[in-house]
Parts: sequence; structure tokens; C-alpha cells
Amino acid sequence: MPSAKLLLDPTRDCALCPRLVAFREDWRAKEPTWFNAPVPSFTGSDPRLLIVGLAPGVRGANRTGRPFTGDYAGDLLYETLSDYGFSRGTFRADPQDGLALVGALITNAVRCVPPENKPLPAEVHACRPFLVATLAAHAGLTDVLALGRVAHETFLRTVGEKPSAHPFAHGAIHRLKNGLRLHDSYHCSRYNTNTGRLTRAMFRDVFDGIAAAMRG
Repeated sequence: MPSAKLLLDPTRDCALCPRLVAFREDWRAKEPTWFNAPVPSFTGSDPRLLIVGLAPGVRGANRTGRPFTGDYAGDLLYETLSDYGFSRGTFRADPQDGLALVGALITNAVRCVPPENKPLPAEVHACRPFLVATLAAHAGLTDVLALGRVAHETFLRTVGEKPSAHPFAHGAIHRLKNGLRLHDSYHCSRYNTNTGRLTRAMFRDVFDGIAAAMRG
């Protein structure tokens, strides 16, 4: 029987997706000191909030080995998590910074970095069992934040809900059959923030909704 750790996170040399394996091997050759492997979830104690992103950034989590660490998207995310009490310590875009999550868990729909940050549907499907295992291992989850449409639709399919019944919309809150609340936000990528598609105020509005929902 595989261990719980292997069920929750892919092995370093996971071979489920040939295209992602080839891309990973290419980056291992170019940057041998980088993490260059499937990125495990970042988990705090007794998480109630699950944050689901798309995939590791090539120079972000693929380099550092921690979700949303090493590129711009993490700056906004971790600043907001700190402001709303979901983290403890100082974020320095370095997995050795000592930052700890508080009541939160961060993962990605696809654990390996994809070319052009665009995973294929088959790759999203191949990674789904790790999200299923993550949900099963954390029964205390009450709320989920999907960063972007792909994460939103992946999560819905993972829990057996139809995306057509819960259309993605920034700031929307969806009550799911399993009792979880799914919150939507545009992805906190540099492109979205630079173009004004997502502002700091808009992101904080989403977290206001999360905080209010979790207070009951």
C-alpha cells in the first residue's frame, strides 16, 4: 500500500504526464539547483480554508518548492493571508523564511510546472487524485478559495459538482452539496494585477467574504 504522503503529494519523479516530465527534465538540466519537481501542498495546523491555484510558476514554486513562493503572485497572496490571520511569521519568498500557515492549506490543481503555464485537460485530470486525497485528509475544511477559472472548475469536478451549475465569477460564493463553500477570485498573477483585472482591494473583498462566512 502506498503511504498517505504519496497519496497526498506526487513523488519527486512522478511520471503521470509525459509532457510535464519532459519539461521538468529540461529545467533540471538548465537549473540543477532548483526544486524542479511536483510541488507539495503547504499546510498549516487544522486547516479550515483550502486555497487552490492553477500550477507552479516556472521561476516561482518550481524553483523554490513551496506554492506561490518566488514570484509576484505569492506577494499578494501571502500579504493577504497575513492580514486576515491565516499565516504567522514574515513572508520573504523563501521556503526557509519560517512562515507558517494558520488554519489554511495551499495547493495547486496541477502540481508540476506546465509549459507556458497552461496545463492540458488530461494533466489536470491526472493530478485530480491528489486533490481528492487532500480533501479526505482534512475533514475540518469549511471553505475553499479557487484562484482562477481552471482551479474553480477543477475543484467542482473533483467533488462531483457540475461547473455549469456554479459558474465562475470573481467574488462569487457557491454552496456545495458536500457542505463546503467555494469562493472565487481572479488569479493573483502579475498579469491580472498589472492590467487591473484584479486589484488589491478586489482581492481583499474576497477575503472579507471568506472571513464573514467562516465566522458564521
